[in-house]
Amino acid sequence: MKLIGVDVGGTFTDLVLSDTETRETRIHKVASTPDDPSIAVISGVNEICRLAEIEVSEIGHVFHGTTVATNAALQYKGSVAGMITTEGFRDIIHIGRHQRPQHYSIQQEIPWQARPLVLRRHRKTVTERLIPPSGDIQIALDEEQVRQVAQELKDEGVEAITICFLFSYLNPVHELQAKKIVQQQCPDIFVTTSHEVSPQYREFERFTTASMNAFIGPLVRDYVSNLEAKLIEQGIQGELHIMRSNGGVATAQAIAESPVSTLMSGLAAGVLGGAWMGRLANRENVITFDIGGTSADIGVVTGGQFSEASARDTFVAGYPIMVPMIDLHTIGAGGGSIAYLDKAGAFKVGPQSAGAVPGPAAYDMGGDKATVTDANVVLGRLDKDNFLGGEMKLNADASNEVIQNLASNLNLPLLEAAEGVITLLNANMANAIRARTVQKGIDPREYALVASGGAGPLHGVEVARQLGIAEVIVPLYPGINSAMGLLTTDLKYDSIRTAFQLSTDIDFTRLQADFKDMEEGLFKQFNRDGIESSQAKYNRYADARYVGQGYELRIDLPAGEINENSLKDSLQQFHQLHESEYGHSFPESPIELVNIRITGVGTVTKIAVAPKSPGGSLEDAQIKSDQTVFRIGGKLEHFETSFYDREKLPVNLEIGGPAILLQTDTTTVVPPDCTFTVQPNGLLIIKITDVT
Repeated sequence: MKLIGVDVGGTFTDLVLSDTETRETRIHKVASTPDDPSIAVISGVNEICRLAEIEVSEIGHVFHGTTVATNAALQYKGSVAGMITTEGFRDIIHIGRHQRPQHYSIQQEIPWQARPLVLRRHRKTVTERLIPPSGDIQIALDEEQVRQVAQELKDEGVEAITICFLFSYLNPVHELQAKKIVQQQCPDIFVTTSHEVSPQYREFERFTTASMNAFIGPLVRDYVSNLEAKLIEQGIQGELHIMRSNGGVATAQAIAESPVSTLMSGLAAGVLGGAWMGRLANRENVITFDIGGTSADIGVVTGGQFSEASARDTFVAGYPIMVPMIDLHTIGAGGGSIAYLDKAGAFKVGPQSAGAVPGPAAYDMGGDKATVTDANVVLGRLDKDNFLGGEMKLNADASNEVIQNLASNLNLPLLEAAEGVITLLNANMANAIRARTVQKGIDPREYALVASGGAGPLHGVEVARQLGIAEVIVPLYPGINSAMGLLTTDLKYDSIRTAFQLSTDIDFTRLQADFKDMEEGLFKQFNRDGIESSQAKYNRYADARYVGQGYELRIDLPAGEINENSLKDSLQQFHQLHESEYGHSFPESPIELVNIRITGVGTVTKIAVAPKSPGGSLEDAQIKSDQTVFRIGGKLEHFETSFYDREKLPVNLEIGGPAILLQTDTTTVVPPDCTFTVQPNGLLIIKITDVT
């Protein structure tokens, strides 16, 4: 079977074509088309098929990572949304929790107040009330009111409506009634409900998540439908699968119903790609480190498994979004990051970026700010004649000029200023990794760093050194790591239900019935997707906490029958996890199961990689020898450095640095005190010899 992975970025759309029978892989890049990303997707699919000399009709599956939802949220360019909610709760999504994002700032901007997902005039209330803990109906839904407010919203020109009732996570009956009425009244409007999007307690977060689903819903739905139609027009019969924030893919139909699940689509694929590279290198503990032109994305994979972000960490564009997401972190640091002195005279790098246009001065497109790319050119770490595989020439004189201007402001020599830019950027990225590891009780020295993206291999070794990491893994195609990651995952759906049960008084009959009902729902979804029961597996979890705590930790729950004996290990796991996360635990205290979860995974065909050819001799691989600059023992030194064509490097030969390895999608820097080896599968393993 032939598979295509397509990841849309801000500058380029990356594609990878994998033939699972011949185990051959081909990569390709085309310029992104931000106004309509599907144009670049279709163009790229046709081009990569032509390069591979195959017909588009031979494609079995198309896996797609999209930033449509992310960009709409970040740029606040969604649909005009309306809300129907319980009488008296119109302003939940404005009030929030009276917890300011920055505790001590009196001038901060509160995203959900400054940029409301649903304007107040479009928030309507109706009479209804359910009561906890059972969700029994106290006041019946006034259906006539629902018809009236639905018509009002339609007349006001809203494009999407979210229905958010109090305690609907306990009983969705009123939301289902209202949705049916609204769809009859407004057949052309996107309609969603809070229990479908996030059936969990915490009204503010649930209402905000459902509002985000409405805000981005029409845009994502139309994009996915349009792309699917265009693929069919091109003759592609294979099904379209979209990457979700949870690290799995879903069908186009499922995504159209729950667009909010794609908010971290592209970033999640990057973590999956890094985890897969770790498996190919037989490393279960890896830190994924993907640097592009404007940002660096960081993920942690332990024991071959990535972690899911907790409810207190799942913010997108400043809004709390309560859907399953891979735990990852993004900072403003990349090849286009601008180096400057702030108003107080402090030397900073990023988060401002020169972007793709005008870009760094080296691109010769009018950029006049000192950037990280320019600093690398000045230090000799980028070959001006062999950038992007020789497709682009870099203007070294322009880079020298902008770095010299920076150096004059810093009162430093040219090379010191250039190296300072790199050191500061690397320190920022190392600190970001510490925040996801050391501050969570994880020792990064026990991990390998997977350096990907266009700039990851340029900085990977020096960032790893600052963290005490002794090994850096560079994928065969670092610049399209996210596209590769798309072809390594399965269909994945989550079912969540709020339980509120104490470990000292668990209703096992109710718990077992809830899991059975949730699993049947996932089975129906897989059945719609054409997944056989033998291809699906189900994993159970619970969000647990000590009584009185405000946030939960995720624990595993056993398969099969749940009883007092089978639950013992899960409860013990919670105590251990609490000790690891917070430094203490209370083994005698009762544990509250807040939410129960099932993750259903449906197996689909994945990428296959053929062994790399043995390559040529080291002499054949060498392109040239030139001067580069590195800091050794606190002093800048010039080194005669070999520049190699990575594709031609021999396999299983340990080679000493310094070395610069060139390929189309990135440049890899190997400092003087390191060695590197090309593995039979094409991975590059860099060993840092003086790491502490």
